[in-house]
Amino acid sequence: MLALGLRLGGEWAAVRGSVEVLKLQPFNSQRKRMGAVVRLADGTVRVLWKGAAEMVLATCSQVVSNAQGVVAPLPSGSLDSVVLGFADNALRTLTLAYRDLRARRGAGGRSVGRPGRDSDNDLVLQAVVGIKDPLRAEVPLAVQTCKTAGIVVRMVTGDNLNTAIAIARECGILTETGEAIEGPKFRQLSKDQMMALLPRLQVMARSSPTDKHTLVSVLREMGEVVAVTGDGTNDAPALKEADIGLAMGIAGTEVAKESADVIVMDDNFSSVVNVAKWGRSVYANIQKFVQFQLTVNIVALVTNFVSACTTGSAPLTAVQLLWVNLIMDTLGALALATEPPDEELMKVAPVGRRAPFISAVMWRNIICQALFQLLTLAAIMAWGPWVFGFAHAPDAAQRLDTVVFNTFVFCQLFNEVNSREMERVNVVQGMEKNGIFLGILLASTAFQVLLVQVLGKFASTVPLTPLQFIACILIASLSLPVAVAGKMIQLPKQPVRMLQQMSLHYRDVAQDFKQKHHAE
Repeated sequence: MLALGLRLGGEWAAVRGSVEVLKLQPFNSQRKRMGAVVRLADGTVRVLWKGAAEMVLATCSQVVSNAQGVVAPLPSGSLDSVVLGFADNALRTLTLAYRDLRARRGAGGRSVGRPGRDSDNDLVLQAVVGIKDPLRAEVPLAVQTCKTAGIVVRMVTGDNLNTAIAIARECGILTETGEAIEGPKFRQLSKDQMMALLPRLQVMARSSPTDKHTLVSVLREMGEVVAVTGDGTNDAPALKEADIGLAMGIAGTEVAKESADVIVMDDNFSSVVNVAKWGRSVYANIQKFVQFQLTVNIVALVTNFVSACTTGSAPLTAVQLLWVNLIMDTLGALALATEPPDEELMKVAPVGRRAPFISAVMWRNIICQALFQLLTLAAIMAWGPWVFGFAHAPDAAQRLDTVVFNTFVFCQLFNEVNSREMERVNVVQGMEKNGIFLGILLASTAFQVLLVQVLGKFASTVPLTPLQFIACILIASLSLPVAVAGKMIQLPKQPVRMLQQMSLHYRDVAQDFKQKHHAE
């Protein structure tokens, strides 16, 4: 509005200098307006109001009818069509009005005034302004990306209902089956009515901070994971209540930033989509690492335990297990945790609040790889000396343990590649973009060669022939087609869902027992 006034030839500095600002009334979210008390050059104390069109218009009884400032009566409802027309065109409407007050004497005999209940009625209307806040070009695409990812986007705003509906349709938030409601109507609903409405609710207009907080609370009670964006001080309660609070870095107040979990530095909704994508990437990377770690642990434990029970000795020594743990815990975590996010992450449904961390897909992959590795190592321990050609060598027992150790380690390195993708068959796609992953694989391979071929006394190994070493690698590489075959197994959804429900039921029973025991 200031820019418009300057374009029309207004002198902002001259107008501001001709009045004395006595008091400022900050924006009130309940009354949807802000005000100021100024003293004009002739000594008149005037209250200036600016706020939501329909709310300020309701208190106006007169209007400035021409450029000379002549005041005329304002018929009730005469400008409703203008406000409605602005709102239907996605314009945010503001009303400018004033009222002259009688001055009262303050300290030092100066006349002062303040806006109050006696100054916001019988106002003189100056203008109704329609402001276009154009959408950023990337917002509709970001909203569509959220919908594809199973994320429901809701608009909660203080704007007029018609304005909110027009903007929501423009950016793709409001659909044909969605509903829009005003804050005063929403807060009159019972909790059961709110829960029935929320699956269809997409826009809430003329909302107060309390309405936003209530919306977040009810959604969380329904088991939803809620993220809230906000920039004002009044948004702080909702930001704290949400699972993830996102404050605007440019327009956000310090109170909002302190209440939030994430600060969006560019105030762009597309950055919120990036937050969701990176969050999903971190979660998926942790799942990949846990899948990889559980496979290594199962195979190492079963191999050593069964071998110790049947032959009286374990094929994997303490030093070798330390090296395996280094691959599994440190290097494996670093390799899998640095996987960058891809667009496929935003094409799957979000993980529920009560969904098990180790999913059915993870168990399928773990079981397939563990069975393959256990059967492979058992076969090597049974027929390895004859297959590898050292059955009659004097160091046949130590050489067999070396072959088992070498094959086991390379099985883990190939399984680390398999763990990059839990469901997709092509596990090498995009691997060239992750230099850390490739570096760790090459470094682990080089150190394994060094450990077997050079550091025999330290690692309790004996050097293998090139043919034997390559054979270990080729046998271990079979884990790649085994992983592909495992991913072809279609998981029955109903039994898995039943197992998950049983698990959640027993978890609830255990929690109830703990609470009762604690109360006693």
